[in-house]
Amino acid sequence: MSDLIKIQLADAKLHMEKAVEHTDSEFLKIRAGKASPVMLDGIMVDYYGNPTPLSQVANVNSPDARTLVIQPWEKSLLSPIERAILEANLGFNPQNDGIIIRINVPPLTEERRRDLVKRVKAEAENGKIAIRNIRKDCNERIKKLKTDGVSEDEIKTGEGEVQKLTDGFIIKVDQLAEIKEKDIMTV
Repeated sequence: MSDLIKIQLADAKLHMEKAVEHTDSEFLKIRAGKASPVMLDGIMVDYYGNPTPLSQVANVNSPDARTLVIQPWEKSLLSPIERAILEANLGFNPQNDGIIIRINVPPLTEERRRDLVKRVKAEAENGKIAIRNIRKDCNERIKKLKTDGVSEDEIKTGEGEVQKLTDGFIIKVDQLAEIKEKDIMTV
């Protein structure tokens, strides 16, 4: 196989690994019963007119399995943080005591668990779509190598290798999704 094709395959593999890592990080944001500061990772707070990640304006920790405590670095941020949590529509009801914000993480109902599993499946599908898009881009780049003197046979071999990579990474996404679904459905 030509070096040009090997370079394309290595690039595709790197991008597919990143797609799997991103999908896994999205799964971490979907809670499975226990309180975790990661659950609030996607929340953006209005900080003097700029959307800023919650972790950059407050300390978020979990003193126990059912509670999250958010301690803003500036008292004036209590209301914007509270508003951002409510707008994120995570099913949380933040309680502001004037110093910190407490969130009691309710136990998951059967219906909520099913909704979370649907979110996991949607995120897994997004990950697979990203991997397939990487495959398509890589195959297009490999076909363009014909102008650089790469033979038809090598191009076909390269496309076959890209497909093997794609299949392997899609299986990884499915495995991650399966683990997360089990985690959510375990009472």
